[in-house]
Amino acid sequence: MPVCWSSELNWDTDWTLQVLDLASEIINYTNICANCAQLREDSSNFDKECTCSVPFYLPEKMEGDVYMYYKLYGFYQNLYRYILSRSNSQLVGKDIWSESLPKALLIDASSCTQDVKNCSPFQLSQNGTPIIPCGAIANSIFNDTITLSYNLNSSINIEVPMLKSGLTWWTDKYVKFRNPTSSDLASAFAGSAKPPHWAKPIYELDIDDPGNNGFINEDLIVWMRTAAFPTFKKLYRRLNRVHNFVEGLPAGNYSFNISYNFPVTVFQGEKSVVLSTLTWIGGGGLFLGLTYTVTGALTLLASFAILAIYLMLKRNKKSFL
Repeated sequence: MPVCWSSELNWDTDWTLQVLDLASEIINYTNICANCAQLREDSSNFDKECTCSVPFYLPEKMEGDVYMYYKLYGFYQNLYRYILSRSNSQLVGKDIWSESLPKALLIDASSCTQDVKNCSPFQLSQNGTPIIPCGAIANSIFNDTITLSYNLNSSINIEVPMLKSGLTWWTDKYVKFRNPTSSDLASAFAGSAKPPHWAKPIYELDIDDPGNNGFINEDLIVWMRTAAFPTFKKLYRRLNRVHNFVEGLPAGNYSFNISYNFPVTVFQGEKSVVLSTLTWIGGGGLFLGLTYTVTGALTLLASFAILAIYLMLKRNKKSFL
């Protein structure tokens, strides 16, 4: 099992990576895990495990709720064909296959509804088996596994408890993504194939929580909400505030332990892991909020200007036309 460490980092005397920003700690591990990145450039190595440990120092306590994100650079989820490459009918658990067949999922290409055809070439496997979930979005899901360890002292490491729930919008979890009505997901998805780049079928995404499998898996739902820009971050985990972490993350030495699976160097991209808290106005991504505020202010000023012109022309008994 390859394990990579960086020889190019700016290490302090305690051999920890110094992180200075309190509100949002961002660690780019693309080059830190260079051995793993190189391994993933060859798609034939998809079944070879590669892990990477990234130590860092948190100089001050992060109080309250703490959120872990993954951040991608240079990944264009906003391409038109990519956005269309999904089946919304499939994702709500509907029987979208030919009703004349004994099993809902045993189909041929001619019996697909139109939105399933949008999934091509990730619609059917090489042997003609329907792919579930179909499409390029699902096939390219972020699949690194990231855990956080707190180094209490030189001999004791504590895995920081993280929650996989509460990551999605309510409407996504309970309206846009639903499982088939069958209580046995393995049976419900029988006769289907997993996406080519997936290691597990849809009904085995979370072996620890049976309720987090199928189309309602929260990591899947988060990924399926496509980003507007090529640099984006998505919520990955939430701090479970118990034991040593009731008040948040204490200052000290930490390390990210990463099972490196998602290739980015093949398209000259990068990836980071982010720890962040929330303020009274939410997270740190202010671009869209500022854009909407400025646009709204300009629209309001324009409306006052038009109203003033209207009143002035009306007083002068002039017509707009």
